[in-house]
Amino acid sequence: MGILSKIFTWWDGATIGTSLWSARNGEHVGTDFAGNKYCRSKKRVPAGQPFAGNERRWVIYAGSNDASNVPAEWHGWLHGARADEEGSAVPESHLPPPRIWEADYSPNATGTQAAYRPQGALERGGKRAAATGDYEAWSPEG
Repeated sequence: MGILSKIFTWWDGATIGTSLWSARNGEHVGTDFAGNKYCRSKKRVPAGQPFAGNERRWVIYAGSNDASNVPAEWHGWLHGARADEEGSAVPESHLPPPRIWEADYSPNATGTQAAYRPQGALERGGKRAAATGDYEAWSPEG
């Protein structure tokens, strides 16, 4: 169902229209570790339009279209937050070396099977630990 899903869905990767438009009007500038492809327009935004003089930038997701799949350095590039000479250098060329205490990037897992579920959560059986007796209910008379 590969070609049909590309025609009729927008939530899983790029549609046919986005892929064709990217191939014709954009240039691929980089790929992150998750396989997301980052592109920018070959031409700058014409005068008289919002963001005139800037280039358009976009991401083609490797999986589901979820903004939390974009790492911080690429998010900054997409929004033009880099303060370099042209503002268009890709993040790989300016990243500092990783620190030993830094964890690898992981997208937001809320709503997925990998989400955190504490001990008393319904998804884990819903059995809470017994009360320890250190709780005292509030009453307005007291």
